[in-house]
Amino acid sequence: MTQKEVIAKIIKTLDAKKAEDIQAIGIKDLTIIADYFIIANGTSTTHTKTLADEVEHQLTEVGVKPTRVEGYNGASWIVLDYADIIVHIFYKETRDFYKLERLWSDGEYVNVNEFLGEE
Repeated sequence: MTQKEVIAKIIKTLDAKKAEDIQAIGIKDLTIIADYFIIANGTSTTHTKTLADEVEHQLTEVGVKPTRVEGYNGASWIVLDYADIIVHIFYKETRDFYKLERLWSDGEYVNVNEFLGEE
């Protein structure tokens, strides 16, 4: 799969499972850790686990496996590392506290609606 196809799959999966405030930020010009961050939040720790499980399941089905998964036990901030794409799934209050989008505000914001077929 191409990078754009993987991003689309992640965003569509998060949307299908009712993730809130899905954001995609291009960070390749700012750091070497990844090309993109995809950030979303769930409404409870159970919801964040469900979101992470489903993203991992859907990508594994097409042969894309994370190199690392962190934070699953606490479920307030789960990170799925796909090398060039890092998925951050937060519990809402945790996301509000860390404000990851603000930290990476110099990145290139990607319109997630393009991946959802909306304008």
